[in-house]
Amino acid sequence: MEALDLARWQFGITTVYHFIFVPLTIGLSPLVALLQTFWVKTGKDEWYRLTRFFGKLLLINFALGIVTGIVQEFQFGMNWSEYSRYVGDIFGAPLAMEALAAFFIESTFLGIWIFGWGRLSKGVHLATIWLVAFAVNLSAFFILAANSFMQYPVGATILDENENPLPRAEMTSLGDMLFSNLSLSTFWHTISTSFMVAGTFMAGISVWWIVKSVRKGNEDLARNVYRRSAVVGTIAIIVSGLSLIFSGHNQGVVMAEIQPTKMAAAEALCVTAYEADGEGAPFTVAPFGVCEDGEFAGAKLIPIKGLASLLATGSSTGTVMGLQELQSEFENKFGTENADGSAADYSPPFMATAWSFRLMIYLGIFAAVMALWALIALRGGRVSGSGGLKAWALITLPTPFLAAAFGWIFTEVGRQPWIVYPLTQYGVPDPGIALRTQAAVSPETVVGTGSVVITLVGFTLIYLIMAVFWFKLMIKYTGKGVDQEESIPIKGDDTDDSGPLSFAY
Repeated sequence: MEALDLARWQFGITTVYHFIFVPLTIGLSPLVALLQTFWVKTGKDEWYRLTRFFGKLLLINFALGIVTGIVQEFQFGMNWSEYSRYVGDIFGAPLAMEALAAFFIESTFLGIWIFGWGRLSKGVHLATIWLVAFAVNLSAFFILAANSFMQYPVGATILDENENPLPRAEMTSLGDMLFSNLSLSTFWHTISTSFMVAGTFMAGISVWWIVKSVRKGNEDLARNVYRRSAVVGTIAIIVSGLSLIFSGHNQGVVMAEIQPTKMAAAEALCVTAYEADGEGAPFTVAPFGVCEDGEFAGAKLIPIKGLASLLATGSSTGTVMGLQELQSEFENKFGTENADGSAADYSPPFMATAWSFRLMIYLGIFAAVMALWALIALRGGRVSGSGGLKAWALITLPTPFLAAAFGWIFTEVGRQPWIVYPLTQYGVPDPGIALRTQAAVSPETVVGTGSVVITLVGFTLIYLIMAVFWFKLMIKYTGKGVDQEESIPIKGDDTDDSGPLSFAY
């Protein structure tokens, strides 16, 4: 394998691993803040215990997320130095904002929240966790804005080649880059996904404890404590699920306009479906095959007439471009050959794009099923001892994490062979900033194959070790449940003597 292939594997592994922790932190921090708000407002012990319980799980996840995220930024300058040189002045701006503003706020106030128990008034202490929740989501906005620039490079231009022999981009409008249609739609969709992950996490653990408590004859604990967090998590699933439907449709419309090859691959569409046909493009539940000579070679199981057009255009008969026509259009704009003389293929990896898109959707459905089951089982103040519900809660727990991971894989794989996707939508004759992935990697004379192999193996092994620690810590503190022995502040008292929130392996 060449350095390019290894660098792509390295970044893919570290990114997907890091993204396991990201959506849970983004979604769980506001939910923990909500639990603490209920305690401050009502003074009920149950909300206090739940805040401490899920707050500890949040801290474990937050710690691992920080450690795994740092590695990615180093890779931009080491494995992808040509990319950094080309658009670093633009891409680095939102990353700097995230570090100097959002991350500074979230890390500072998270520390105050951890050690502020018993030292701050309840109101001030509550404000710190809400500031953490705000900063975590602000951090997500800046990171997603940076990634959206790679998908849709607006607000920038190429410097004069006479003054700069090596092409390099500079920013022309920070606002256009941060608040592009893609950036806003991606942020909406990602935040909705994060609440789905966090809601499933909270509801799944709570339902598991409800069934366990009922079977041990402790219905009061199940009803008075865990049922409360189960309801909060279930509501988060339902609200985020509805939001995902609308945000996903909105993102699909934007994507069909600015990244037509990704949409065509996602819908397994080899040839353009024209509005004049009156049928539109179908959505295939399970496609197996490839595009060969403009035709789909393989099997398309359960096609749903017009659904792909509806997702991409808002009309069941709308036109959706196919990969064959898009290949010809890209060849006219960017040539028929790569820099190394090989034939240029402007289509993303077909099956990887199509199936990551579908697995993102299908895995997300598990959470919706659990939410409906939990609502029925817990209606009217009831609690359940159903073994089936307990098993389903455990099965469902990892599915939104996997759905989020496949969504990220779809986002990144679907824009290949570009690391910075050109402006190709109708009415933009000049593609402006564009960079193919093979041109973005560091020169092999600087970062050779051996160096990438060593770091790839090293990062993967370290991450596996950290995954074991994360999993064992999560199992350990989830298995302990809420601390029923912990002292509770007297209602009306403005302090809490419970001590710092901490965990240990």
